[in-house]
Amino acid sequence: MTTTSITAIILTFNEAKHLRRCIESLAGVVERVIVVDSYSTDATHEIAKSLGAELVQNPWVNYASQFQWALDNCAIRTDWILRIDADEYATPAFRQEAMAILPSLSQDTVGIFINVEVYFIDRIIKYGGHYPIRGIRMWRKGMGRLEQKFMDEKIVLEPGATISFQHSLVDHNLNQLVWWTGKQNGYALREAADLLNQELGIFEEKTVFDPGADATTRRKKYLKNNLYNRAPLFLRVFLYFFYRYFVRLGFLDGKTGLLWHFLQGFWVRLLVDGIIYQVKHTAKTTGRPIKAILVEDYQLKI
Repeated sequence: MTTTSITAIILTFNEAKHLRRCIESLAGVVERVIVVDSYSTDATHEIAKSLGAELVQNPWVNYASQFQWALDNCAIRTDWILRIDADEYATPAFRQEAMAILPSLSQDTVGIFINVEVYFIDRIIKYGGHYPIRGIRMWRKGMGRLEQKFMDEKIVLEPGATISFQHSLVDHNLNQLVWWTGKQNGYALREAADLLNQELGIFEEKTVFDPGADATTRRKKYLKNNLYNRAPLFLRVFLYFFYRYFVRLGFLDGKTGLLWHFLQGFWVRLLVDGIIYQVKHTAKTTGRPIKAILVEDYQLKI
């Protein structure tokens, strides 16, 4: 095993459309690919096995618990772990950079920030403060774990140095728009649950301070927790969309950008606030606990 050995972990459910592209893009740079599947009914299993990936199955609760289950149960032996989604892929430039840089890193380097370029309806999103998305996507074995949140979970690193790659991963989902909007319903519910938990403490809080986070990540988290999340329901949605679409020039992404920024930056945020409003209204009028409403009425998995 060399200092460049990497295990890629991919979570899947019915990802036959994307999985081959993802796994093939990692050829020559990762030693092991683990596909953690939640009982797909399409050709996901066959594709994973045909490409030499290891397939394991575990019931789905949420992204954070599924990924942490993989870290705890898949006997990872490589030096590094790569977090990559099935609808993402590595570019040749990314592969070359990883192979060139990893062998030279000192042992006190525990994590790597990697940018992700997002494509929506085949167009890259460059404006609105959304280019690129930056986060820890690769870390040394045993030096990182996932925040146990319902949504927007980050890798929390043990103390140590971090570096940044110049080249990006690509997030390019090939599903139709109606599939995408359907998936956002689940995202909105989990985001609403996180916000209600932050306000009321109805679930166990497992989020911890991340000493490996860079200044940009800490600033964004601070602004979200202390400005956006504390702003009045619904008003914050309009202000955020105005900031993103006009101040941060989201309109320069054209017609595709209008769809992206409106749906992802306004409609989803409005849906989150709508869920919070309805849950609180139901709790007030019926006397039922908010946790029970989320689990029983909204079918939130915990």
